[in-house]
Amino acid sequence: MDITVRPAQLADAPFVAPLIVDAIDEIANRLTGEDEPKAIVHSLEELFIRTDNRHSYQNTYIAEIDGEVAGMMVVYGGDQAPTLDHNLEQWLAAKGAYVQKIEIEARPDEFYIDTICTAPQYRGHGVGTTLLKYADNIAKEKGYQKVSLSVEKQKDRARHLYEKMNFIYSEPWMIIGEEFDHMVKEV
Repeated sequence: MDITVRPAQLADAPFVAPLIVDAIDEIANRLTGEDEPKAIVHSLEELFIRTDNRHSYQNTYIAEIDGEVAGMMVVYGGDQAPTLDHNLEQWLAAKGAYVQKIEIEARPDEFYIDTICTAPQYRGHGVGTTLLKYADNIAKEKGYQKVSLSVEKQKDRARHLYEKMNFIYSEPWMIIGEEFDHMVKEV
């Protein structure tokens, strides 16, 4: 199976939003200010087409197999996170949603993989590995020497992949009230 990775385009919104929900589960409710599944996906699509937040298409890369979206990842520099998250908080406030402080998820010197997800039908085919390798390349191009991500404690399969890709546990990290393991690798 030939896997290609490309920058996301606006037309990818309907494919990316459900994958974000699949990856981050109920955190999507808090990041969108919504509770109803269709409203969550719609809000993530809205954030995707904007240019000023973490879930923007400008921070997203698409893995494709035979022209089909097989996976996606959202990445940005840890030094960009305060601005991206401030803009997200402003968006939530403008729509009248409850706004809690969105915690920074990476150190300023890290290139952060915020969200990564493989479409169910392509799991086990190397899509995640391909996206992680691609993140390393983007990080180097942008001048970062570290790539980081945070993984939920119960996601053993994901953790195994990250460890195989040389990510090392760094520290516990709280993200919207939930504890994650922050993992880092040198590139």
